[in-house]
Amino acid sequence: MYDIISIGSATKDVFLISKGFKLIKSKKFKTGVGECFAYGSKVEIGDIYYDTGGGGTNSAWTFANFGLKTSVVSKVGDDIFGLEIMHALSANKINSSNLVMDKSGKTGYSTILITPGGDRTILVYRGVSSSFNEHDFNWSKLKKTKAFYISSLAGNLALLKKIFNFATRNKIKISWNPGSSEIKLGKQKLAGLIKQTANFNVNLEEAKKLTGKKDIKAIFNDLNKIAGKYSFVLVTDGSNGAYLSDGVLIYYVKALKAKVVNTTGAGDAFGSAFTAGLILQNDWDYALRLAVLNSKGVIQQMGAKKGLISKLPNKASLNKIKINII
Repeated sequence: MYDIISIGSATKDVFLISKGFKLIKSKKFKTGVGECFAYGSKVEIGDIYYDTGGGGTNSAWTFANFGLKTSVVSKVGDDIFGLEIMHALSANKINSSNLVMDKSGKTGYSTILITPGGDRTILVYRGVSSSFNEHDFNWSKLKKTKAFYISSLAGNLALLKKIFNFATRNKIKISWNPGSSEIKLGKQKLAGLIKQTANFNVNLEEAKKLTGKKDIKAIFNDLNKIAGKYSFVLVTDGSNGAYLSDGVLIYYVKALKAKVVNTTGAGDAFGSAFTAGLILQNDWDYALRLAVLNSKGVIQQMGAKKGLISKLPNKASLNKIKINII
């Protein structure tokens, strides 16, 4: 029996750090800011770092670090990167028997361009993870868990419905951190799934797109109406902190100050630690504090896993975090 099974992508990541990467404000870019370098030139790379990534493996790392019996459902190519991901999982005591190796394609790959200030742009090749389907799941083995942690599945609504219905039938709790591909499907298509979650987790920009609201109270009013009676809704806001609602009140926790080396994986670190805290102590206050510490750790190191806290924090560390009602 597993404590939790993480379902999501598995990738090979390469981080490129350079003073030649510049941030330029312009309306031509979707976010209003572009990470740029000189056209037609050679750009010197100050440092390079390799790691495994993807929502499936990143979240599983946190669960295993906190002593939870963990497995991963993901899809990689039958190539050197796929083998590397499998070995990395096993080395961290994460069960990889549910990892599918697909001979017809390549493992997902991300190139992360990082400025000296820690800002980053990610170039993503999704590989075989974009073709995830229900035949990649050993459903009988998946019954042997208490919870699922589901991250982005490239917007595959049919697969999501299959997983959620399976979990509900087998009384498996669901924590869901959808990606941009799922958010694009819209609130109407996602509402039935959100209602089945024990914990629904998005960032602020995703919450705004999903609800069409800008004010945080209006956002939670909308999401709480969709979520189940006993569900938690978590909205992260990067370096500004995070918001949590238990369906009645809205709580705010400020991010701890830290020297930012790289923000990749911060969302995975926060959401998975919150879920782990609920499993360990069934206490949202403890879970929210644990999430703050885990995300603080990951942004101070290169990669999406190296900075994750490797053991449960003591009471003094947890008590340094202030939680307020808004």
